Amino acid sequence: MLDKLKRWIDKKEYSTVTSKEDVLSKPIPKHIAIIMDGNGRWASKRALPRIAGHHEGMKVVRKMTKLANELGVEVLTLYAFSTENWKRPKTEVDYLMKLPEEFLGTFLPELVEENVRVQMIGNHNEIPIHTRNAVEKAMRETKKNNGLILNFALNYGSRDEITKAVKQIVSEVQAGNILASEISDDTISHYLMTSSLKDPDLLIRTSGEHRLSNFMLWQLAYSEFWFTDVLWPDFSEKEFIQAIFEFQKRGRRYGGV
Repeated sequence: MLDKLKRWIDKKEYSTVTSKEDVLSKPIPKHIAIIMDGNGRWASKRALPRIAGHHEGMKVVRKMTKLANELGVEVLTLYAFSTENWKRPKTEVDYLMKLPEEFLGTFLPELVEENVRVQMIGNHNEIPIHTRNAVEKAMRETKKNNGLILNFALNYGSRDEITKAVKQIVSEVQAGNILASEISDDTISHYLMTSSLKDPDLLIRTSGEHRLSNFMLWQLAYSEFWFTDVLWPDFSEKEFIQAIFEFQKRGRRYGGV
């Protein structure tokens, strides 16, 4: 009996997926959010500077964007730089602020051709002008595209986002535009940076960490989480497809039965 149970668990619970076709036969999550973690550790393991890990991680962003687009994902949100990341060494922060220029400078024509639309959530005004210009250029040149939305969370912090939303709502109430009794979940969602997007169906976090790190705390309330020990620079099509495969096996009841 125990052997039979073990075989059933091995087959049903720990099965792996091998191709895109395996996941394309079932509904694909419309919005996938990724906490891209482990760039620094990847570099340290190879006795390289941390910025080498970030550079390698940028290549993975390109691959996952193309794959998500091929699979029919509607929104891919990538946690690129948090409001807490300013605490890192200046040389690392300066390099991270140059990455959007490098990435979008080489990848933008491909994004335009593949009908990908670039968006950004986060505090624009606090990032360097050269970084902001690169992102805004990509947003302008892809704004007519209606395929995958590539949404960068850049200088983003969820608590800061929610705090600002609450302040805006309070101002609206004081101005008489909203009644306090009318405030609902939808009201708060409307004042968040993601108001034009659906909440993520699936959150992926790499590198073995199991926390949200101040990322989309409101929006992830009913998302499915998938964690992997794989460091972001080593993250591949195999892991991305496996995450979707695991998502498709789960039952989403949103608090119901």
